[in-house]
Amino acid sequence: MSLSIRNQLAGTVTSVTSGEAMSTVKVRLEGGQDLTAAITTDAVKDLGIVAGSSVRALVKATEVALATGPVEGLSIRNQIAGTVVGVAMGGAMASVTVDVNGGGLTAAITKDAVETLGLAAGIPVVALVKSTEVSLQAL
Repeated sequence: MSLSIRNQLAGTVTSVTSGEAMSTVKVRLEGGQDLTAAITTDAVKDLGIVAGSSVRALVKATEVALATGPVEGLSIRNQIAGTVVGVAMGGAMASVTVDVNGGGLTAAITKDAVETLGLAAGIPVVALVKSTEVSLQAL
């Protein structure tokens, strides 16, 4: 299946906490980082997701925010440390590629944000992704 979603990170489910309508699924990515996905309980059942399942986490580049360090006092569960490996600037927007322990994440952010944060290859960053913006594919 071909997808336009650039961020596709393989991992293994470490836990599932199910609620009536929604569940949280914790995933250990291949690079060792932890990621939380909030998906429907029906999706967990339909995909057969249990601890130990192999999955692919999918995140649109427009749903990845970047910070120059860890952020406290924030409801965003996923804060993944990495290093900028490339920046492609456009007129208003930019595409920033981040290495996160062997995996890659792309963030689509404004050109102003790139300039304000001083983002360039080699700069350490933290990728921020709301758990509700992470989709899972069973492998």
